[in-house]
Amino acid sequence: MAKVLAFLADGLEDVEALAVIDLLRRARVETTTVSIKDDNLVTTSHGVMLHADKKFDEINFDEYDVLFLPGGGVGTENLFNCEKLKEKILEFDKAGKTLAAICAAPSVFGRMGLLKGKKATCYPGFEEQLLGATPTGERVVTDGNYITSKGMGTAIDLGLELIKVLVSEEKSEEIAKQVQYK
Repeated sequence: MAKVLAFLADGLEDVEALAVIDLLRRARVETTTVSIKDDNLVTTSHGVMLHADKKFDEINFDEYDVLFLPGGGVGTENLFNCEKLKEKILEFDKAGKTLAAICAAPSVFGRMGLLKGKKATCYPGFEEQLLGATPTGERVVTDGNYITSKGMGTAIDLGLELIKVLVSEEKSEEIAKQVQYK
């Protein structure tokens, strides 16, 4: 089964990270939270302290199939400024592995030039940073190995889409029913 790395950076949007992580774990998708700092403790955009499972340098990236980037304006900038993370994004892209992001975070992929010719979505106002992509405005967009989502209100949609892609449509529907979604 696929294994996911969820990257936590100071200033991340709480619900965008936690809703997706929660749903993946409910579906028994191994999901490891990773701090991009030299400290496991990350402060969200709303002052919530999260303790990441691991720090960046503790990860064996060969064991994982998916990189997930939560949004939040400050969190996204911190992710974009992490050169080690951008190197891994490039490696995962080259290998055709799944790259997922929500809210402002799809702009990381866009500014890296990775969304050229792809459909994508993001938080309104960040479309110009999806360089070369066709912004759709949809809640969640899957195009090739990229899965993008609009924002906090679409975090459950993103989690369920990841489950559908990584496990099965049946499992996604089962989890949606379990959490009383739709």
